Amino acid sequence: MYEYNIRKPASCLLFILLFNFAFTYSDEDNQWQYLFNGKNLEGWKQLGGEAEFHVEDGVIVGTSVLNTPNSFLCTKKMYSDFILELEVLVDTAMNSGIQIRSNSFKDYKNGIVHGYQVEIDPSERAWSGGIYDEGRRGWLYSLENNEPAKKAFRNGEWNKYRIEAIGNSIKTWVNDIPAADLVDNKTAEGFIGLQVHEIGNNKEKENIKVYWRNIRIITESPEKEKKTDTKRIKQINLIPNFSNNREIKEGWKLLWDGKTTEGWRGVHKKSFPEKGWVIEEGALTVLKSEGGGDIVTVDEYSNFELILDFKITEGANSGIKYFVIENYPGHPGSVIGLEYQILDDLNHPDSKNGVGGNRTMASLYDLIPPDSNKKANPVGEWNYVRLLVNGNHAEHWLNGEKVIEYERGTQIFRALVAKSKYHVYENFGEASKGHILLQDHGDKVSFRNIKIRSL
Repeated sequence: MYEYNIRKPASCLLFILLFNFAFTYSDEDNQWQYLFNGKNLEGWKQLGGEAEFHVEDGVIVGTSVLNTPNSFLCTKKMYSDFILELEVLVDTAMNSGIQIRSNSFKDYKNGIVHGYQVEIDPSERAWSGGIYDEGRRGWLYSLENNEPAKKAFRNGEWNKYRIEAIGNSIKTWVNDIPAADLVDNKTAEGFIGLQVHEIGNNKEKENIKVYWRNIRIITESPEKEKKTDTKRIKQINLIPNFSNNREIKEGWKLLWDGKTTEGWRGVHKKSFPEKGWVIEEGALTVLKSEGGGDIVTVDEYSNFELILDFKITEGANSGIKYFVIENYPGHPGSVIGLEYQILDDLNHPDSKNGVGGNRTMASLYDLIPPDSNKKANPVGEWNYVRLLVNGNHAEHWLNGEKVIEYERGTQIFRALVAKSKYHVYENFGEASKGHILLQDHGDKVSFRNIKIRSL
């Protein structure tokens, strides 16, 4: 683990820091306002844990402390639309983050800090610049498929962050490389915070440092100063039941329009079920024990990317099936397909059945268990699903993290099928196309923001 002055003698480093600080503060561009005066923590307050924050040589220093929760140094002022820039230096052993549009309310989880967090990640995962929803939904925008951004963060050096939060758009850059492009309307205003991550009782991480400097913001007409180079990275839109122009150009369409049952029908039916399913508060909800039955898309799909949100009730069981075939050959009346499992793992007995967790939340039901580190939001909160199928390659994602990756039709896949409940169905899971199904398993489950694009 390096220390703050590991690369240069202290006197030399101090000169460089003071020079940079003086140079920065001589900036005559009145658009920028500085959130840190370089002398003390005036205008800031600490929330959460008891990590230590102080000012040293014109830099904010955060120091990890044993047995305390995540700690945040937060602006006393609230911000809505802005462009924020700052620099950060962090030990490779310390994960950190920059909170934006964040809040702390007594009536929400005992006042924990929650809201958008722009990741500072010096680990091998390298998701610096990704967007995490602290204290709420988890990962919103990972850097799983953004290699240039993963390489942008430089360990052991100062790294420049730029964050644009304008309307429903949140975009990030790390060292001028586009990292994230998120569209979301969860929170429009909040404080800005600097995180020192909790370390539990890990003494090897005690007294680890995080440093911040040159923290400045534009709040007057930030839209006039926004950058335009994020079109080359993926945009994620989490506004329920809404597609923007970029999504439409990229081939996305709403698989459910948020208002009607158009595009869906009951299994083995020509129309939508007359009971058991309702549209309420922008969600398509299957009701408990009303016998509406499963619903399927009118159209069939082969190579596709599907996203949706779901919310379960206590003890609920449901699923998203794909490559669904009605009246599977040799099995009249059947509705068979691969299944992304939706389940309350804590309260439904099926989570303990199957093999090795292959019937738990986000599993490929009865075939492949999800990653043991999956992050499922609790009962009553929305979870975000991404399901990708391209040829025989398939991926299950939960709350911004990939939890399963597999290949259909391989020897391994067929061996798994042979040991499962599907062994009686010849060539199970190898269809070239099929319907997408939302399952009625007798429990109340809600769906929304159902979108698809063909690949």
